[in-house]
Amino acid sequence: MASEGGLSIDPMHQFQIVPLFGEGPLHWYTPTNQTLWLAVTVLAVIGVLVLGSTRRAIIPGRLQSMGEVFYSFVHSMVEDVTGHEGAKFFPYIMVLFTFIVTANLMGLIPGAFASTSHIAVTATLALAVFLTVTLVGLYKKGIGFLAMFWVTSAPLALRPILALIEVISYFVRPVSHSIRLGGNMMAGHAVMKVFAGFAGVMGIGSIVPIAAIAAIYGLELLVAVVQAYVFAILTCVYLRDAVGEAHH
Repeated sequence: MASEGGLSIDPMHQFQIVPLFGEGPLHWYTPTNQTLWLAVTVLAVIGVLVLGSTRRAIIPGRLQSMGEVFYSFVHSMVEDVTGHEGAKFFPYIMVLFTFIVTANLMGLIPGAFASTSHIAVTATLALAVFLTVTLVGLYKKGIGFLAMFWVTSAPLALRPILALIEVISYFVRPVSHSIRLGGNMMAGHAVMKVFAGFAGVMGIGSIVPIAAIAAIYGLELLVAVVQAYVFAILTCVYLRDAVGEAHH
């Protein structure tokens, strides 16, 4: 966005994927800023969960304490939502939650790349959840898995219509699952970029957009954690549907 006063703000430029080395077209094997920060996220998760738990000290250090907090929080969430059957998938939910919350927080580091602001990343995670839930449901229940689309508590005449709605809703899950996370992360970063553009040209008046950036940054810290939690708990809900009882 440009104006006659020389203000130039491009809030979407920060989401551009560029090669790490040189220039040119991007291929599936090209190292980019996206792959770099995804790798940094994985290393950070390993540092907290693996290295932090190697000593297994009675009096935990900082890394071990962080790992134990993550473990307890996610384990309680999985058990509360999915029950005994779904609790078997705790490792999967644990990996999802820790990866997403770490990637979200990494994206708030000045100069970092917000990897979870790209639908390519969030859609991959959402499709993995969708396939996992579907395959688990078919493995556990066989053809009986389809019973979740047949609402037996509804009047018989309405059941076919509700079944169609349930099927559409089921296949829309990965779309909503991915857009919810990616859209929220992108929106916050874009708004901060806009305020940063104003702060650079307003002189003494820049204190207002700077204060706004500080407030939005604090809100984005909360959003980063909440969106990871929402993604994880929705995964738990989907797994509960797959391993639990169908509609009655």
